[in-house]
Amino acid sequence: MATAPTPSRRSLLLGAAALPALARAALAQGNWPDRPIRVIVPFGAGTSTDIMTRLVTPRMSQELGQPIVIENRPGAGGVVGSEAVAKSLPDGYNLCMGSIASHSVNVSLMPRLPYDVLRDFTPVSLVTNAPNLLVVGNHVPARTLQEFLAWARTQRGGASYASAGNGTSSHLAGELLKQRTGVPLEHVPYRSGAQALTDIISGQVAMTVYQVTAVLPFVRDGKMRALATTSARRLEWTPDVPTVEEQGVAPFDVAAWHGLFAPANLPAPVLDRIFHALTTALNDPKLRPKLNEQGLEPVGMAPAAFRPWLEADIAKWREVVRAGNIKPD
Repeated sequence: MATAPTPSRRSLLLGAAALPALARAALAQGNWPDRPIRVIVPFGAGTSTDIMTRLVTPRMSQELGQPIVIENRPGAGGVVGSEAVAKSLPDGYNLCMGSIASHSVNVSLMPRLPYDVLRDFTPVSLVTNAPNLLVVGNHVPARTLQEFLAWARTQRGGASYASAGNGTSSHLAGELLKQRTGVPLEHVPYRSGAQALTDIISGQVAMTVYQVTAVLPFVRDGKMRALATTSARRLEWTPDVPTVEEQGVAPFDVAAWHGLFAPANLPAPVLDRIFHALTTALNDPKLRPKLNEQGLEPVGMAPAAFRPWLEADIAKWREVVRAGNIKPD
């Protein structure tokens, strides 16, 4: 897939010329927003993307002076809702809270994706990271990542690792570890992350990479062991658990993420206002503990930085998907 050039501030301003007359007038008078804003979550209610959006948007709404309506539009791994925003008017009233799945991994998993992430969206900001821990069941005789890798080499057919399904961040993290180390690892996909964790505890599967708040209660209860953090730095939830990179496997930085997107050619003044409202929300000291309870780290990244970051993330997972011959469910 060809990489779309980064639009300049001038090109974004010129994009306003394509808006209807009333929208252009509102922008020119500085009246945006003058009606409610819709944020489409391309996943179901109760998912991490949905919960995070409902935590962040009330403060954004307060800053913008208009209600923000959240609409869940799940389907096809985030494609249905994302496509709706990609094809909507670039006036700032239709936004998408995307994720590593809908706006990065799907680019490689789905060759007929009905939108081009880099061409059809204006990346507003990276909003949160959902960091992961690499954990093993107590039947695995390893206390460190290197001990696990050494043990995996002795297993006929390789050590098994569970995921929440093909193409999920837990699957790709295991595949990336396999590619970085050459250690034989056998992927075991599940339809439910909860069932994957149950089988780790019961000894049916050796390892998984999963969201920190989901596995931490089992780690604290002694039902599984955390061997590594898959992010580039240690986590505030588990400061004593070293990163994968600290244990000799580099580069390695895997976290599920969420990002805010608008349709392509969003006028720069509107982009600036949305980004300002978002960063105001993320900097609210009352919000951070609420996000942390959900296993989320607030980030905030300027649009000019978010686009190249996104390009690099898409390229990273494209290579992992290609090398691992990964197919969607």
